[in-house]
Amino acid sequence: MSQFQRLSRLTRVSLAALCACGALSGFSADAAAKSITVVVDTAFTTLDPYDAGDTLSQNVAKSFYEGLFGFDKDMKVIPVLATGYEVSPDGLTYTVKLRDGVKFSDGTAFTAEAVKLNFERVTNPEKHLNRYQLYKNIASVEVKDPLTAVFHLKEPFSAFINQLAHPSGVMMCPSILGNEKADIAFHPCGTGPYVIEKYNPAEYLVVKKNPDYWQKGLPKLDGITWKPVPEASTRTAMMRTGEADYVDIIPPESVKILQKSKGVKVILAPSIVERQIYLNTTKKPFDDPRVRQALNYAVDKEALCKVVYQNFADPATGVAPVGVDYAKQFGVWPYDLKKAKELLTEAGYPNGFEATFWAASNASVYMKLLQFIQQQYAPLGIKLKIQALESGQRVTLMQTEGVKTTKLEMATWGWSSSTGEIDWLLRPLLHSESFPPSNFNFAFYSNPEIDKAIGDALRTTDRAEKTAIYDRAQEIIWKDAPWVFLVVDKIIAAQSEKLTGFYPLADGGYVFTEADIAD
Repeated sequence: MSQFQRLSRLTRVSLAALCACGALSGFSADAAAKSITVVVDTAFTTLDPYDAGDTLSQNVAKSFYEGLFGFDKDMKVIPVLATGYEVSPDGLTYTVKLRDGVKFSDGTAFTAEAVKLNFERVTNPEKHLNRYQLYKNIASVEVKDPLTAVFHLKEPFSAFINQLAHPSGVMMCPSILGNEKADIAFHPCGTGPYVIEKYNPAEYLVVKKNPDYWQKGLPKLDGITWKPVPEASTRTAMMRTGEADYVDIIPPESVKILQKSKGVKVILAPSIVERQIYLNTTKKPFDDPRVRQALNYAVDKEALCKVVYQNFADPATGVAPVGVDYAKQFGVWPYDLKKAKELLTEAGYPNGFEATFWAASNASVYMKLLQFIQQQYAPLGIKLKIQALESGQRVTLMQTEGVKTTKLEMATWGWSSSTGEIDWLLRPLLHSESFPPSNFNFAFYSNPEIDKAIGDALRTTDRAEKTAIYDRAQEIIWKDAPWVFLVVDKIIAAQSEKLTGFYPLADGGYVFTEADIAD
């Protein structure tokens, strides 16, 4: 690339950033030469991963934060700030060795004391953090020496290292842990490859290189501008014009356009993101399993994949998708309107019913999904009032209202088991202790047999025994149908052909520590 061409590209990137957030003083011309713009589909909710309920916010926070363990681009657990671990014979104690020579971005050393303080914060119920439910099984963290942290668990928990690898399990600077949640959400401080420069949750997040990052030679970029752009056609246009270097969540209708665009690479990959309709099982008519089963029979999953996702999704065949450890597959729930009508009549709703139906995002694909489901249920006399929620509305209406006050009747979102194991689907979405606001059981589903199975599976390290427990639990859930099981996403993203080291993950996140862009 000539010097003139390089400067032209920089001008486009700089103009995109300026449009997003005003005059971004603080970026030098040299820094801009190695900066990229990453466009995402929704606004950020928080930069505190322990309080994030969405994959996007957790993933942009990887700019600043790292955990003891993490995942590589193939979703294999790898050590990050840890170098290894040992488990006691009774499964109650995990001794984790820490990496030496790591510093937080405020200049202080990363030690076992920081590990202790971070997990004491999230396991304190008075902090009211979103991820309390994920880590509440930790009884205490002991500092054995500066580079050895010992986790004492309340009961054996065979998925514990996968749990520590979850993108929320990060190490924050001890200096900020005493601050209010709102302050932490806007002023991140960690061991990650970047530090914050400017932030407006609805418009931009600008980060710059951490000069003291512990991995020598990284990051290769001087900065990243993360930019929420809800409108799908605008995201596509930004990719085509070079205003964006990576675009997450490409709508299916844009794939062929981008595949023909010069300098653009379209990424198509399998995922473990499954889409469901959560049915509030505490409210009529969804308290009747026959109604819930009827709603599953009444959706043509093959047509859904074709019409809404243009075949860039597959029908769901289980409670969790292929790729999640211990997931059991049952096959696509049959499309059978006659059976659906019979079940509704048996349940006392021969002429259907009325309900509100929310989507947890206002991205264009969700509106298409709402409309498709509305049309599918119309022949049964089911009348749906549909609404696509903005991120703030989602938090208020879905994530903060408890069973006694919620107005949720039907809602659709997606879930990825970001620990790589089925525990982190069953426990947060289907355990009776996971009702909002504690966690994400939006169906308000309560089944003592499932609660017991979740606990029993975590107390054993015998894989055959654990598989049998999870298989039985999934069979019960599939038949009980607290959800309408819809589709499993295929990852659709796009990037500049000059961008390397930026990888989408099967759980909907990304790895970008080694990201670089050629001149």
